[in-house]
Amino acid sequence: MEITWQQIAGLFILAIPIACVARTVVFEEIFREPREYCVRKSQACRRFFSRKFFYLFTCEYCFSHYVTLFFMFLAGYHLMFNDWRGYLVGFFALVFVANAYLNLYSRLRVDITAQKVETKAKEKEIEQIEKVENGASSAHADDGRRQ
Repeated sequence: MEITWQQIAGLFILAIPIACVARTVVFEEIFREPREYCVRKSQACRRFFSRKFFYLFTCEYCFSHYVTLFFMFLAGYHLMFNDWRGYLVGFFALVFVANAYLNLYSRLRVDITAQKVETKAKEKEIEQIEKVENGASSAHADDGRRQ
């Protein structure tokens, strides 16, 4: 059993496109129509295996397994062992790291959205304060003109 820095680097680098493809297919607008079709089929098909097949395209975790298989085949990636065990270990390691990236990205998006909401609320608060101050200063100016 030999593990090299290239295998470790490959693990973290190869997980990036896996996460990217899984996220794009399952969540992004460009695949909305096929995804909606798969959602309908995953709920309406009579056969168990048909429902599960279509469900794969609606769950980023499930779909990431198939994307991982594709990229492992494409790259010939294995981890720790040079035989079938290396492909098995590499498969689950890639799925784990890709899903860690997906979770990290989701958390980042939530934080960014929350910050945008906070910023808009603060901007509105500042606008209201400025309106009140401008209204008060123009009332003082009117009082000065009347005297």
